[in-house]
Amino acid sequence: MIKIDPQYLKLALRLAAKGAGWVSPNPMVGAVVVKEGQVVGRGYHRRAGLPHAEVEALRSAGEAARGADLYVTLEPCNHQGRTPPCTQAILASGVRRVVIAARDPNPQVTGGGAEFLAARGVDVHEGLLAAEARRLNEAWFHYVNTGRPWVMAKAACSLDGKIATVGGESQWLTGEAARALGRRLRHRVDAIIVGIGTVLADDPQLTTRLPRGQGKDPIRVVLDSRLRLPLTARLLNLDSEAPTWVATTSQAPPETIRALEARGAQVLMLPGDAGRVSLPALLEELGTRQVQSLLVEGGAETLGAFFDQKLVHQFNFFYAPKILGGQLATGMVGGHGIIHLGEAHIARDLRVRRVGGDLLVSGYL
Repeated sequence: MIKIDPQYLKLALRLAAKGAGWVSPNPMVGAVVVKEGQVVGRGYHRRAGLPHAEVEALRSAGEAARGADLYVTLEPCNHQGRTPPCTQAILASGVRRVVIAARDPNPQVTGGGAEFLAARGVDVHEGLLAAEARRLNEAWFHYVNTGRPWVMAKAACSLDGKIATVGGESQWLTGEAARALGRRLRHRVDAIIVGIGTVLADDPQLTTRLPRGQGKDPIRVVLDSRLRLPLTARLLNLDSEAPTWVATTSQAPPETIRALEARGAQVLMLPGDAGRVSLPALLEELGTRQVQSLLVEGGAETLGAFFDQKLVHQFNFFYAPKILGGQLATGMVGGHGIIHLGEAHIARDLRVRRVGGDLLVSGYL
């Protein structure tokens, strides 16, 4: 028996990552077929509705799959969805061994694929590089377990934590490399959210602006409890396949709702919390709409509200090599903040790297 080699699962994980931004509401999955120490087939899930990674890898391998090993980053499905069960394709291929990194977390699915294959004579191994596989699909795992989106905060600021000068100038703090990475982050998520203050101040597009075919626009969400969003706002007048959703409360004037809907926006009527849209209610609503990942871009009060309510899971903060100063300059994270240091948000798994002339600090909460 040839030993299980983690290098093939690492290759499968790299393949899976190619599906980032394209496969939602499905997870990113990669698969590699190995025979006598040689990779004879490889595949990854490219888009929802297209063949799964296992099927792509087995087709790539052809007859060489018979008697081979299949390395896959997530437990093969054993149910009919948009595509047939992968377990059937695995059995038909004649693969002798399947190495699975992580089990499917859905309680209605977990173990189904692995046990189905094992009961039919396939040698099944699980758990190798499971942590890496779960990290790759952290948003999807979170959504399956909670029904709510994974929340990522993103901001760009000066070294002293300011996102604008005392005069209100904010574009552009960071360089082109950091802005390009920010656009790629938008591609990876299902939705992006800003507060109405940011729309009124900057009139953003909230698109990826990546070359055609290299990225997709996320759903644009605006927090606007009183519907102050101008009908002339650029995010209402875009050539984009992604919709614009406006989250509001009962304070919204009915005639403004009708006007926004006539411009193609969807108005989400949600409970209010101290005159503002309830963020937990918003996350629940987004979850019912299959939004698995949400990028919070600002401004400071919107970021602060998410931090105040401990709703942020991950953050990406870009620091430009500039110092703005000024007590009245806008800080990166607003909100109520904390009174005692013991209440501070504790970051973990910190990473610091250069992006062009700027620094990116990322981590988890």
